[in-house]
Amino acid sequence: MSVPVYLASTSVYRKALLEKLTSNFHTAKPNVDETPLDGEMPEALVLRLAEAKARAIAADLAQGLVIGSDQVAVFDGKILGKPHTVENAFAQLNSFSGHAVTFLTGLAVVDAATQQASVCIEPFIVHFRQLTAEEIHTYIEREQPLNCAGSFKSEGLGITLFEKLEGNDPNSLIGLPLIRLHAMLKEFGRDLLKTP
Repeated sequence: MSVPVYLASTSVYRKALLEKLTSNFHTAKPNVDETPLDGEMPEALVLRLAEAKARAIAADLAQGLVIGSDQVAVFDGKILGKPHTVENAFAQLNSFSGHAVTFLTGLAVVDAATQQASVCIEPFIVHFRQLTAEEIHTYIEREQPLNCAGSFKSEGLGITLFEKLEGNDPNSLIGLPLIRLHAMLKEFGRDLLKTP
């Protein structure tokens, strides 16, 4: 009997990504305050929150491997928020034109039985092409990315805004780096290729 796997997230995107590797997992919503600490750098924030989410679920389990993940988008040294309005979305996308946005994904796996954790950070860089005002308005109107950090959905029409993508795993951009996750689960003795 293999050790159960838990995803400390109710995100439909993360769930769909993990389903690429296995359908044999449980999801649970971690009760974690995601407010950044004073002066906390983006890298430290995503590492802390990924582990905190995994530990919040692991605390109630006798056994299991719990996956936690957290992501921020960073531009010009600042964490990007969700735009919430068309005007804010336009301003964000206009500022990205011809520049790069870095996505930082913190990933943690916690063994509930031993409380051992493996934690890492996976960067992914999106290079935007030069965008016209008309293209930005058209994109916002068609995709309505008002609840997306950075004002775009890479898994949808947002791909048309990019010049190139740079990183080890395109799944990182959506919030769950599967290549690194598989390696981390193997460290704990769970090989999803052998035991889905």
